[in-house]
Amino acid sequence: MADEKVNPPQNQINIELSEEIAEGIYSNLAMIAHSNSEFVIDFIRLMPGVPKAKVKSRIVITPEHAKRLLAALKDNINKYEATFGSIKQTNDLPTFPMNFGGTMGEA
Repeated sequence: MADEKVNPPQNQINIELSEEIAEGIYSNLAMIAHSNSEFVIDFIRLMPGVPKAKVKSRIVITPEHAKRLLAALKDNINKYEATFGSIKQTNDLPTFPMNFGGTMGEA
């Protein structure tokens, strides 16, 4: 037992999460591209009334890791729906009220 505290098991990973990263980044659009060696996932924030959207984060992963991510997402979605009910899905693009985020100014 004492040895485990000094030398943690080799399959254990110590993960550090800074306060800044823990806050997260809001994204309401993701675009995915791939090559023979990697998948690139761009997380984008699309704001209403703004013709330009910004990539807020880009993640580059291996194809093997992309497949693991897909399985983890499926598992988490199944758990979510078991708790909160089916996630409604539409083919429509998200719509925002024109005054999203506050009142509109006049010119």
